[in-house]
Amino acid sequence: MGFLALLYALLCYLAFLGTFVYLIAFVGDLGVARSLASGPAGPAGWALAANLGLIALFGLQHSLMARPAFKRVWTRVVPPALERSTYVLFSSLALILLFRCWQPLPRIVWSLGHPLLVLAARALFWGGVTLTLASTFLISHLDLFGLGQAWCRFRRQPYQDPAFRVGAFYARTRHPLMLGFLVTFWATPVMTLGHLVFALGASAYVLAGTALEERDLLAALGPAYARYRRAVPRFLPLLRRPRAGP
Repeated sequence: MGFLALLYALLCYLAFLGTFVYLIAFVGDLGVARSLASGPAGPAGWALAANLGLIALFGLQHSLMARPAFKRVWTRVVPPALERSTYVLFSSLALILLFRCWQPLPRIVWSLGHPLLVLAARALFWGGVTLTLASTFLISHLDLFGLGQAWCRFRRQPYQDPAFRVGAFYARTRHPLMLGFLVTFWATPVMTLGHLVFALGASAYVLAGTALEERDLLAALGPAYARYRRAVPRFLPLLRRPRAGP
């Protein structure tokens, strides 16, 4: 069973990788048939309602399945070692549904005509992607996507959550991973109405999701996280490393 659990976790991880790569192409309109700006579109009112529903569905799935109360019930059905992998799989499926059903709204909100501005927007876009990926490795990439848990089950070893550490990007901002996503979603040389709806909806989810996550972290880590939250801003990076508080 340990080998099958590890294989399942690996397949879930590969599903995430494929979904993440497509997400970057989807948001950046990088040569895919369906993106925020391309693909079949319906009436504007229907498109707006459908797109908001898809964003809300992803947000509900992503937040609900991450809550400790849900996990306590869910792990009666799914082995604890596979809970994170299953969460990653469901999140990937929710994104795939969004890709498949997204309705473009092609009206132009802004367009950066100067080549230097276009270059700056593209640089910010790829900077956001890089920050997002780098941040996953700073908080244990394998554990974040369920491979660490499945590996411990395969080795028949008890699993322990990664220790709370502050360093690198996390010494400047509490949520560098989400900051990377925000930059990626907004940095575009051509902002269509559909892209704007996505960016606004995704940003609203990031704000709500990080607030819920911090509530859970405060309950789990207590004073250590409270001190960290007072010393480091949620998103806007500090220009210097904060001093350790009492």
